Amino acid sequence: MTNADDLSKVKNYFIEKLEAHGTTHRGVDYNSVESQEARFFQLTKVIDASRKYSVLDFGSGYGGMYDYLLRLGHQLHYVGYDIAEPMVVKGRETHPNNPDCWFTSEITEVPLVDYAVVSGTFNMKLDTDNEAWTKIVVDSLHKMDDHATQGMAFNMLTKYSDADRMRPDLYYGDPLFFFDYCKRNFAKNVALLHDYRLYDFTIIVRKD
Repeated sequence: MTNADDLSKVKNYFIEKLEAHGTTHRGVDYNSVESQEARFFQLTKVIDASRKYSVLDFGSGYGGMYDYLLRLGHQLHYVGYDIAEPMVVKGRETHPNNPDCWFTSEITEVPLVDYAVVSGTFNMKLDTDNEAWTKIVVDSLHKMDDHATQGMAFNMLTKYSDADRMRPDLYYGDPLFFFDYCKRNFAKNVALLHDYRLYDFTIIVRKD
């Protein structure tokens, strides 16, 4: 099975979630608004919001991250990238006529931005084996790095989750592996955040 096959299954999974729940936290498979925004908050730590900035939301869904950043008062140009075309369509429908917010399902259309972030996108692997999914995650991180000039941030479920609560369809990343990989491949300034009372971790990569 190829990476394309694995991603196609995941894409269809999220399309079904969107069809069932619409542009809500459940439409992108979060348990609650609170857990969704708690993760968003950790990702914002890579951003210098003292000036207008540009950001790529990798696996953007319908653009919930953009709405969150606006509520924080940020001035930004937002690019939402998602492999699921219905997510892109919903993003455009819910943010019409806004030159500072646009969506695409083609990574080749994404311009250089200041920051790249990803929230929750790496968690749902379905029946893909861990080794293959880790490769997909690493490939995605390189795409983010290629598009971000100042830094990037990402989160995923942690392998330190309680064993009796772990599910076979979810990916539990090794935070030490990803910290080391980012230090060796992307930047010297890397932070691992694993102290915010959720079963996941966030890694911040700063290029300055």
